[in-house]
Amino acid sequence: MNKLLKIGLLVVGCSVGPWVHAQTTQVLQDPDAEFKSAKELYQKEQFSLAYPVFKKIYSNGIGKTNLPMSVQLEAKYYYIICGLQLNDETAEPMAVAFSELEHDVPHVQMMNYHLAEYYYRTKNLGKAQEYYQQANIANLSNSEIANMKFHQGYAYFSMQQFDKAKPLFNAIRQLPKDPNYVDANYYYGFIVFSEKNYSQALECFRIAQQSPAYQNIVPFYIAEIYYFNGERDKALEYGEQMLSKPGQYYDLQLRQLVGHILFEKKQYARALPYLEQYVSKKDKVRREDLYELSYCYYEAGNWPKSIDGFKQLGGGEDSLAQNSMYLLGDAYLKTNDKPNARNAFLFCASNNSNAVQKEVSQFNYAKLSYDLGYMDVALKGFRSFLTDHPQSKFSQEAKELLVSTLANTSNYKDALSLYESLTGQSENTVKLYPRLLYGRSVELINDQQITKADELLTRIIQSPYNNQQLPYTYFWKGEIAYRKGDPGAAIGYLSNYLRNPLVNGEVNPTNARYSLAYSELKTENYEAARGHFEQVAGSYVSSASSAIEQDAYLRAADCYFMTRNYKQALRMYEQVLSQRLPGADYALLQKAVIAGASSKNTEKVGLLQSLERQFPGSAYTAEANMEIANTYMADENFQAALAPLKLVLDNNKATSLHPQAYLKMGIAYFNLDKNAESLEQFKKLVAYYPNTQESSDAVEYIRNIFVANQKPGDFVAFMRQQGKPVTYNEEDSLTFRSAMMRYEAKDVAGAKAGFADYLSKFPDGRYNIEVNYFTAELYIAAKDYNKALPYYTAVAAKGQSQYAERSLLQAARIYYFDLKDYAAAEKYFTQLKELARQQENKLEAMRGLLRCQFKAQKWKEAAPNAQELLQEKGIATDDRMMANMVVAKNHQLNNEPDLALAAYKQVVAAGKSEWSAEAQYRSAEILFAENKLPEAEKGAFEVIKKLGSYEYWVTKSYILLGDIYTKEKDWFNAEATFKSIVENATITELKTEAQQKLIQVQQEKNKVNKVEQP
Repeated sequence: MNKLLKIGLLVVGCSVGPWVHAQTTQVLQDPDAEFKSAKELYQKEQFSLAYPVFKKIYSNGIGKTNLPMSVQLEAKYYYIICGLQLNDETAEPMAVAFSELEHDVPHVQMMNYHLAEYYYRTKNLGKAQEYYQQANIANLSNSEIANMKFHQGYAYFSMQQFDKAKPLFNAIRQLPKDPNYVDANYYYGFIVFSEKNYSQALECFRIAQQSPAYQNIVPFYIAEIYYFNGERDKALEYGEQMLSKPGQYYDLQLRQLVGHILFEKKQYARALPYLEQYVSKKDKVRREDLYELSYCYYEAGNWPKSIDGFKQLGGGEDSLAQNSMYLLGDAYLKTNDKPNARNAFLFCASNNSNAVQKEVSQFNYAKLSYDLGYMDVALKGFRSFLTDHPQSKFSQEAKELLVSTLANTSNYKDALSLYESLTGQSENTVKLYPRLLYGRSVELINDQQITKADELLTRIIQSPYNNQQLPYTYFWKGEIAYRKGDPGAAIGYLSNYLRNPLVNGEVNPTNARYSLAYSELKTENYEAARGHFEQVAGSYVSSASSAIEQDAYLRAADCYFMTRNYKQALRMYEQVLSQRLPGADYALLQKAVIAGASSKNTEKVGLLQSLERQFPGSAYTAEANMEIANTYMADENFQAALAPLKLVLDNNKATSLHPQAYLKMGIAYFNLDKNAESLEQFKKLVAYYPNTQESSDAVEYIRNIFVANQKPGDFVAFMRQQGKPVTYNEEDSLTFRSAMMRYEAKDVAGAKAGFADYLSKFPDGRYNIEVNYFTAELYIAAKDYNKALPYYTAVAAKGQSQYAERSLLQAARIYYFDLKDYAAAEKYFTQLKELARQQENKLEAMRGLLRCQFKAQKWKEAAPNAQELLQEKGIATDDRMMANMVVAKNHQLNNEPDLALAAYKQVVAAGKSEWSAEAQYRSAEILFAENKLPEAEKGAFEVIKKLGSYEYWVTKSYILLGDIYTKEKDWFNAEATFKSIVENATITELKTEAQQKLIQVQQEKNKVNKVEQP
């Protein structure tokens, strides 16, 4: 063989020489000697030497040599096979053509075999299988048959057609001397391993392990077989032994198995390094592997690493997920991280796999909510827990915590409802009742629902254990009585407060005395009013004094004025004037009146005339002109009175004085014997203000003028034209008086019937306004607001009258609070603002108008109203809160975040209400938009913890928290937050929003999670 190899090398390596001539001679002597020589090389598997010889014979062309045709064809056959053996790509198409075109079956079948082998070597296993199936073992040697079976088996194995590969490998593994014997055992062992035939697999793997190629591969399978056969100690020993040897192909998997076995044996410290290496070097692992590693960290007290693992295992519904969240909650508690522990217990409590863990987690979630100040959630949590687990060992603690939650919650609305649903309240719970009533009543006051607030305050007075809340209750009862126009009740309650005053924000002695003073003023108890005003204002006032002190000082001066102590009143008015304080124009007016009272009319008129010069645009300009006119008329200087009266009528802001001005101008002209001019003024009065007292007073003058002009018929026609015929049926007055007698006798049913009878008989009667007004008042007393409304609107439609102001106020209130018809309410608040003479009614008109615009989101129109309201003296906290809310919203919509935050801060500082809840949320929203996430998170928590009565804004704040965690890529807390909203929210739109965000968070979490996704 060596000799032939040398010859072959010479043939390839030399082109000339004596040997060539000798070879030529040999060929001439034996034409097929060259073919025979090449075939001999082929049979010795020296394909690289045989290949060029066969190629030469084939290249000379069939029929062009002295060789027989059969030899030439056989040379072609060997030429192609040599090319295939040498992996020559050009041989493949020739082999395919040979297989398809030649008719020599044995050679074709052999060609198919060699072509299949070529495809096998070049990894084209599909083609290899195709041609193996066209070969015939009858033409193959035993070694070729064995080779083909192994290769076929491997091809099937690679294509995972194990059922076809298995018998082929099994055949080879019966031949220990076959070169593929070890490989066949390995692959066959793998197949039966996958079929769980562990005994046969073990036998095969042990054979394979003897080969260096497999000695670092099969140990993992052998260890697993021991494990699956229940021989765990053996698997552990073998696995650790193999891991001590470097180079294990399945090193990580073997560590996983060893770690798992140790974990099952509860040898967590030994398991830890194996599991740690496995998980750390894998991009993704099974949930079970991450759980086992996390548990090992947990047992080792490595809380941060156990937390990092467990938190990736939430969101599932199986026991592994529940147990992970249970342990995660405990691990967080070990690190005193209550917020995250709370979220972990939420996940655990939502899982039904383990009843005990669910119970404990439900309790812990409620308890941690209580500890962290989520009082609304704690309330719901404890209530649900006691319903679900009435016999739990935690039930007593839960009840005690529920009581404490009621005491500390800011969700007074739900707290009251829950309290009233409890049966058999303990004494400790009863002690909490006044506190809950008071908290809710303050919320209602801030939300302008003063009637409902008043009812709760009354219940406080009637409740035991009310000592702490009683002073505050008296204060607010007094404030509400004052706002509702009941000064007598206000005096009683505020006096009670001042006997034992406590201070809490707006509740303080100064405000109480201020309201008490005004109440005394309304009852004309000027001495008592003065005393209270002076306690508020002190003995001196300046620009440094507060608005309430400045106003109280003026009102104290008014009290001195009303008790005819003009000297002291004058000194105080001059003090206000000298300091040019707000109200100085009023002080000047009063100074003039005092001068008139001292018969110094010239000085009086001079002072009044200077008012507009000193205070342009003053609200008292019209009153000053009216007082000038009154002074002239008192001196019977009727001509001089005309000019100031005309100024009053030209003042569109003084419409409430116009009826007086028309009457007095008519009287002045009458006394000047200018009857035509006088009649013109009286006609305007009757036409413009037919329902006023001045209009009625003018009738006598009109009669006298017509009679003086000898035109009594014209007087009758005029009166009939004005709807006031001179022959007015006395039945009108009698019917009205009859109904009024019943009204004054508090015969409600009789009064209603009498008023209804009057309106049916005299729809345009003289007392139409009075009847409509008193009918409305009867329905208001019965709290039947809807029935009162049309009567109030009927009075309001008549324009200026003594009942118009209250009727407009009541109509606006009913539309706003009861019917929620904000457009209609806005209409009546607007009219009231223009007509009101009482300061408190004007304030309510301003705040009501602003609220309507707020509801309609008319921010542009609302902004100036808000600024105007903020300038008013003595406005209530809720007024200031609402106005600042409008200002803040305008700034936010105009993209002025700093100004918006400042205004929202004013709203929040004013106290708890729905506006402050929204303001706190909007502030957090702005901070989030500016990427100030810690500050935004703190702001959202403020809403949740302190403003729990306002579910919408609490839920919005929870959603904002979820958005913050999402932005921080804190997927665990983001998922827990959105999950909590989805499970607990009752507002559909917010629940849907949270659900959508929950899905997005879960998708993002899965992208970075260590756990394999299904």
